[in-house]
Amino acid sequence: MEKIGLFWGSNTGNQEDAVKFLNDYLTEEGYNLELFNIAETEPKKMLDYDKLIIGCPTWHIGELQDDWYGIYQELDNIDMTGKMIAVFGLGDQYGYGDTFLDGMGILYKKMLERGATGKIGFWPTEGYEFDASEAIIDGEFCGLAIDQDCQSELTDERLEQWCQVLKQHLQKQAA
Repeated sequence: MEKIGLFWGSNTGNQEDAVKFLNDYLTEEGYNLELFNIAETEPKKMLDYDKLIIGCPTWHIGELQDDWYGIYQELDNIDMTGKMIAVFGLGDQYGYGDTFLDGMGILYKKMLERGATGKIGFWPTEGYEFDASEAIIDGEFCGLAIDQDCQSELTDERLEQWCQVLKQHLQKQAA
């Protein structure tokens, strides 16, 4: 039975709400997720999983969320070779249109530098209004883009659609 590690950080609780949705949805679909708030977890715990879902909102003006910021340098000591990662993040496209979802992009790129494999769960930029983002790779967001501040009415639908994409890459637990 393959376990999937879902690691996240949250300042306001919005990211935590997204984690709850993902966990509930994917668990109901037969996937085995184990959840870790990065504020309470050693980063090396990620090495226990071959498949990771990473949640990182952008905080302040284009920065990593506080908990991810606190362990960012520690990631340099973690070999993520062979780890499959999918990322999601929250941001405010109107209030911070010049740095929309930068935190998600910064963390994603660091994990790729450490050997992780990505391009799983990339998300289209259509339907968003922003000027710049560190999360854009090959014309798409490097993961699910959520704007709970300005487009909260789309959040559940986006999460559900993203779960459908993830299911193509995740293995269900044995029945």
